[in-house]
Amino acid sequence: MTVRTRIAPSPTGDPHVGTAYIALFNLCFARQHQGKFILRIEDTDQQRSTAESEQKIFESLRWLGLDWDEGPDVGGEFGPYRQSERGDIYGKYAQELLDKGKAFKCYRTSEELDELRRQRQLAGRSTALKPSDLYLPEEEVAKRAAANAPFVIRMLVPEHDGACVIDDLLRGKVALDWSMVDAQILLKSDGMPTYHLANVVDDHLMQITHVMRGEEWLNSAPKHKLLYEYFGWEMPVLCHLPLLRNPDKSKLSKRKNPTSINFYQRMGYFPAAMLNYLGRMGWSMPDEREKFSLEEMIANFDIQRVSLGGPVFDVEKLSWLNGLYLREDFTDEQLIAELMTWAFNSDYVKQIIPQLRPRIEVLSDIAPMASFFFSGMPKVTKADYDALGFEEADLVELFQLLVWEMDNLTTWNKDAILNTVKALADNAELKMRNYLQPVFVAISGSTSSTSVLDAMVILGPDMSRARLRFALDLVSGGGVSKKLTKKLEKTYQAFLANKTATD
Repeated sequence: MTVRTRIAPSPTGDPHVGTAYIALFNLCFARQHQGKFILRIEDTDQQRSTAESEQKIFESLRWLGLDWDEGPDVGGEFGPYRQSERGDIYGKYAQELLDKGKAFKCYRTSEELDELRRQRQLAGRSTALKPSDLYLPEEEVAKRAAANAPFVIRMLVPEHDGACVIDDLLRGKVALDWSMVDAQILLKSDGMPTYHLANVVDDHLMQITHVMRGEEWLNSAPKHKLLYEYFGWEMPVLCHLPLLRNPDKSKLSKRKNPTSINFYQRMGYFPAAMLNYLGRMGWSMPDEREKFSLEEMIANFDIQRVSLGGPVFDVEKLSWLNGLYLREDFTDEQLIAELMTWAFNSDYVKQIIPQLRPRIEVLSDIAPMASFFFSGMPKVTKADYDALGFEEADLVELFQLLVWEMDNLTTWNKDAILNTVKALADNAELKMRNYLQPVFVAISGSTSSTSVLDAMVILGPDMSRARLRFALDLVSGGGVSKKLTKKLEKTYQAFLANKTATD
């Protein structure tokens, strides 16, 4: 048997360090067993998936040195490797489940579903909806079908008490309560599959032997085990890896740590150091040494050395390790070459020069004016924002809404950023000039610089978003509280509703 592992990211945003972490362990396991490592793109979310995000996945993983044997861009005998190109396949298997009586069409509306969950909650039961909750009388089904009402296809799940036992490569036998397993949607009303159907079908057809994924998917394993049984297929070996954590042990998130791989590339971390650090996330070399190459990790890899304790992603520790690489692995000449590749290259500098030319008189003006294009977080304090004359609450709201809007921006160019900022300024009843004052400080570290919108385009989404979050943390005194976040979410939803109405 040839070992075949896969990574299946969604192209819906910036490439996540968690994706690289899971990819690394899949790659090492496959290589250690002389197997194959596959990249599959799970782009069933048609509203959020973009070609730009897909390309960033390719580029970021290759920057790290994580190369795949089969995938959308390299081909392979089990393609296509984009789920959006496999729609007919999923429809066929969904119909097979309907024919076997293992799935059913559900015509329930979103309002009905909310009410069903509320009733279960009031009864002190799990909100996981079962088939008996969802079934409609035959005449009502016929009526909705005749009216061409939208429907989804859901899987049958047990309604009895008891546990589903899952065999996990790291955890052994894991018992999961059937009462928490809902009648999962398999095929959405637009004909696209959910993760659960697509991942099972694709893993089977692509002959995946080991599914190594984050532990957040452990609770979904009973549904997947059922689907394998319904289809009569052998289930791959499951291995649920521990989630990356922030230093405070919370799940790694961009609210507390930059999570985009591209951010770390933009900051000037070495790919070898980044990969080395990810390899230390819950795993260790037999001799416990801190610094090792990908080749050394593969040669010594043993999945049983993975610790189930949540590995902490500590940027300070990553920086320390990167410093070792910088001092031990690079001559002065090599370091100069790295600097030129990193940011002091023609393509990048060519974007900056037109911003500087109207503002400089001598060449020595360039370094102080352009320094923020070549640095990480600006050297500013809360006092720099206080000096702008904004109320603290207004400043927190400004940055929080801006961060959310920038996170949702799928096209990163000046027009898109300008339109977003203008809508937020109008919402805050501020002139653009006044609204952009704190944004200037957040992006450039100064109240005056080159065009801040042009600067955001040049810096790119990863660095720009990171600087805006850094500013939000500063002005809020260390982070927005959960209570205030909920309040601001309502404000943001009202803004979105008004924005939609005026578009």
